[in-house]
Amino acid sequence: MKYVLFTGATGGLGTLCVKELSRKGDWTVFATGTNGAVLDQLGKLPNVIPLKMDITIQESINAAHSTVQSFTNSLDAIVNFAGLTYFTSLIEGNSVDAIEKLLSVNVMGTARVNRAFFEMIYKGCGRIINCSSESGWMTPQPFAGPYVLSKYAVEAYNDSLRRELMFLGIPVIKIQPGSYDTQLTQQISTYFNKAINETKYYKEILTKMKPLMTMELNHKNDPRHLVKSVIKAMESKHPKLKYRVGTGKLLAMLELLPEGCVDKIYKLMLTLHK
Repeated sequence: MKYVLFTGATGGLGTLCVKELSRKGDWTVFATGTNGAVLDQLGKLPNVIPLKMDITIQESINAAHSTVQSFTNSLDAIVNFAGLTYFTSLIEGNSVDAIEKLLSVNVMGTARVNRAFFEMIYKGCGRIINCSSESGWMTPQPFAGPYVLSKYAVEAYNDSLRRELMFLGIPVIKIQPGSYDTQLTQQISTYFNKAINETKYYKEILTKMKPLMTMELNHKNDPRHLVKSVIKAMESKHPKLKYRVGTGKLLAMLELLPEGCVDKIYKLMLTLHK
């Protein structure tokens, strides 16, 4: 039996991954999150040990670490799936607080968990899997700054960690998912509407942008493909450095163009018919 610590297990996609690992039967999953009700449900599955863990609080991570050690002294994998999203202007509202919050969860939370559990990974000759996003490698979209910069930071953290741990024989792999129909992506619409209602400078721009954002979010990727990629990253003898799953087609097309052209496209699309 192999052991994996799985953060973000109470989010939609994380829960699907945990359920599939339970079904497979060859992993014991330490499923961590902050939603007690979902953890209770996951705890009813075979080979799943639910742990309430807040990755922004070191004491909470330490407590989870002690519990994991009561079951095993090593881990075969860490999967960092916990994360938040946000949508706001970088110069209005609570943008600075949003940046701090997303960095604390998406970046620092990942770093805290990997640091705390590293010795167990080392003893188990395991691997570390970090969840980034298509926003971590694509050219940034306007008004998604807090989320984008947090995922760019995850990319840099992941690659730096990989180039350290390769000397110890420990693979570090990143997952770069596109948009899926989860509570996380559903929140984007709420944040978008909030931005439209509260903006001083961008009401017309955001109003014109909303149908484009809705069209991209309504492109429903099959979450089974993402679950399959996560498990491949966990189990492959020769894992890829990165797994891109469900990349948005419209956004991917922008990657073919020079940065200046992308600026012009956004400006033309969102300022026509003034």
